[in-house]
Amino acid sequence: MLYLIGLGLNVDGISTYGLEVAKRCKTVYLENYTVNFPYSEGELKAVIGKKVISADREFVEGLKIVDEASKKDVALLIYGSPLTATTHISILQEAKRCGVKCKVIYSASILDAVAGTGLQLYKFGKIASMPKWDKEKKFEPDSFMKIVLENSSIHAHSLILIDIGLDFQDALNQLEKASENNKIKLKKLLVCQTLGTKNSKIFYKEINDLRGYTGVRKPYCIIIPSKLHFVEKEFLKDFE
Repeated sequence: MLYLIGLGLNVDGISTYGLEVAKRCKTVYLENYTVNFPYSEGELKAVIGKKVISADREFVEGLKIVDEASKKDVALLIYGSPLTATTHISILQEAKRCGVKCKVIYSASILDAVAGTGLQLYKFGKIASMPKWDKEKKFEPDSFMKIVLENSSIHAHSLILIDIGLDFQDALNQLEKASENNKIKLKKLLVCQTLGTKNSKIFYKEINDLRGYTGVRKPYCIIIPSKLHFVEKEFLKDFE
């Protein structure tokens, strides 16, 4: 049987049930390519109490894990909640196609934690992802700003998830250039770092004021607020 187990946002974020299942599985993998972990693999292994094998994109997307789970109990640990990435949905589809039993054990994700900004969750629109640009290869996609435009047209807030390995100041540069390309005027932004951990911080600043924040920890996300309710405005004052 294959278990997709959410780790939550902190090293202790895995549920009691998820931890129990991981401990009894014959093999435990850790998906390592969708997020910058706010803790070390060593700290996680200490919580799990057994060997954890780091699994890269090639291994997970190759779906060998499904074949392995047809012979024994296998766990794939995933930061946050298990089904926020399309790769993990593909695992479920492959398991179903191959007749391999699969169980998802959910946990908290960034989609829960952004409520800590005071922005109302039902007022968020489509989620956007900012990839890491490569100027040498002329890889500078800005389609994530098209989603921001679409959200703003219905007065919805935009959550932008940041690609693994992308430093904060580089992300700001990309955001600014992408907004110029799409004729979007940026006002105040919300930056949320390592939500759900002891190092959690939220900043609500103009983009130029954020230039001085060189110590923003990964993982972080950026929110472009749209039309604010008066309750949201009041709550955001604490982060200015």
